[in-house]
Amino acid sequence: MRTMVAGAIAGATGEIALNVVAYADMVVRARPASTMPGKVVGRVADLAGIELSQPGERTDIAEARKEASGALLGYVMAIVTAVGYALLRRVGLRLPLPIAGLAIGGAAMAVADSSATALGATDPRTWGTAGWLADIVPHAAYGLVVAATLEFIDP
Repeated sequence: MRTMVAGAIAGATGEIALNVVAYADMVVRARPASTMPGKVVGRVADLAGIELSQPGERTDIAEARKEASGALLGYVMAIVTAVGYALLRRVGLRLPLPIAGLAIGGAAMAVADSSATALGATDPRTWGTAGWLADIVPHAAYGLVVAATLEFIDP
């Protein structure tokens, strides 16, 4: 149980790092927030037959729910990924921190991007260098913070 709690703490901490790096990039480059998480939620809701707004509600309500749900989905994925790595550490997989961090970040990015691509929410072939960097750098920060946090609280 301690390992799973440590993983959850590390995942939440890593997600904070990812968001700080992404928001700093948004400030520096004056770019808008990504719409991909909301698109993923919208697509999943469509496939599941779930209405994100009720008849008669303002049209922006569904969009607000998609955006907020997308942010929450990011935390869920971050925590699940970190708990998975914490459990791997528990059974003996111990990698040097930089390697572990980049592997965790890469795995999280691969899961997020492949899921979004499969759902039709994005097409990474259209991103360009700036788009890829806007995805890679925050995920690397996430992974490094997850690995460092686990080393600190669950050595």
